[in-house]
Amino acid sequence: MKIFTSDDIRQIDRYTIKEEGVSSRELIKRVASGVVTEIISRWRPTRPITVFAGPGNNGADALEVARQLSQQGYHPEVLLFNIGGNALSRDCKAIRDELIVDNRVPLTEVIDNLILPELTSAHIIVDGLFGTGLREPLTGGFQALVRVINESRATVVSIDVPSGLFSDWNPLSINKNIIHADLTIAVQFPRLAFFMAENHELVGEYKVIDIGLSAHAIRSTRTKYHLIETNDIAHVLHPRNPFASKADFGNAMLIAGSFGMMGAAVVAAQGALRAGVGKLTVHAPRCGYPVLQTAVPEAMFAADNHETVLTECTPGDNFTAVAIGPGLGTHDYTLKAVETVIKTARHPIVVDADALNCIARRPALLNALPNLSILTPHAGEFDRLFGQHNNAEARLIKAVEMSRQYNVIIVLKGRYTATIRPDGKIYFNSSGTPALATPGSGDVLTGIILAMLAQGLRPEVAALTGVFVHGLAGEIACETMGEYGTTAGDVARATALAIKSIIS
Repeated sequence: MKIFTSDDIRQIDRYTIKEEGVSSRELIKRVASGVVTEIISRWRPTRPITVFAGPGNNGADALEVARQLSQQGYHPEVLLFNIGGNALSRDCKAIRDELIVDNRVPLTEVIDNLILPELTSAHIIVDGLFGTGLREPLTGGFQALVRVINESRATVVSIDVPSGLFSDWNPLSINKNIIHADLTIAVQFPRLAFFMAENHELVGEYKVIDIGLSAHAIRSTRTKYHLIETNDIAHVLHPRNPFASKADFGNAMLIAGSFGMMGAAVVAAQGALRAGVGKLTVHAPRCGYPVLQTAVPEAMFAADNHETVLTECTPGDNFTAVAIGPGLGTHDYTLKAVETVIKTARHPIVVDADALNCIARRPALLNALPNLSILTPHAGEFDRLFGQHNNAEARLIKAVEMSRQYNVIIVLKGRYTATIRPDGKIYFNSSGTPALATPGSGDVLTGIILAMLAQGLRPEVAALTGVFVHGLAGEIACETMGEYGTTAGDVARATALAIKSIIS
């Protein structure tokens, strides 16, 4: 699914109105219908409802919501903000006039002084103050109003975006000055801001409603932002040729593990094998031999010269893909070995965990990474590599810069894991569950991406596919083990079921 900027969406709106003959008023009715459908499916007419409508088309949507709720047996009251008396958009003014004539919905028009109705935790608030057209942070009376709404503990439903939140980037936003929605009903597309961790308390749950914007305009409008869904991955994973052999599915090397951290190597290896790699060799310190041969007998073992830490490894050209990092530690010997692997690699490699921490100690190694290598940091590892960041948005912006600078793919792990390409494109992942917040989960992801790369997928496709499969495997494991009890081993085992569900 494409994710558009607010400017893109306005262009698609205009095209739909001009070229396809759909009036702005009809689009407002469709928005309201989607919002009302969602409200009546969740709450009974006995709940008190207050609709806050701003002067623009977001406010027009809110007024139409109030009208349609009234027709469904609900009893909304409306506060329409028309500061100065002449601020309403054409559609907002027209719907206001119709509501006044109809006289079924109590409507208070705020021109100067505001007297708020009583708001309690029993209320449902429909937030239609400001949508994607907002250009500056809220100040003055609107800022105070937002704080009153947030402090009321009422259930808040925001139309399109919570008022005060910019739909794209929010570098200067202060959360207490933005509506805290329980449900955000986005029109046609999710917004870029929804995928930033710091905005979760503002957006709450989000639902997307289809209002029939021009399919042609959507197809022809380019964007750098996408949400990866099952149908995207179904184009990549296919049933296998009945005459295939393991030689057709790649020969991968996983460089992982150290004394006390062989579990990371185990679950990464299990992830790779469950993701279909043809042949897997694990290079690890000698102490890992009994562990790997017992826990993952399907993998071959290449012993390091050292008993407890990685000291040397040169994979060679016979491997179709290499991953390095899970459970390695950052011993000086290991740092030197990581440097050797990076500098001798002739093809993109997967770099995770302690390999990233080794690079953080020697940042010049970033320049030596093969083009389109795949780095898979969580927030802490990313900050050790590229400096401290205050939030997910700042981290994402930096990742775009670093991906371009070093010509690498960065998989920035999180709720909507973002895969960033050197051309500036960002792909958010739709699969996943809080159950993946468990030790070793990222190591499983490394194994899955390694397997995809070994099987011949281009690095950017291998990264996207691995991330989605990993998230789906977490969901499947969670169905049995729950969010608290799912382990990395469960996720690795569920990887095969995730792939099966995609290709079946």
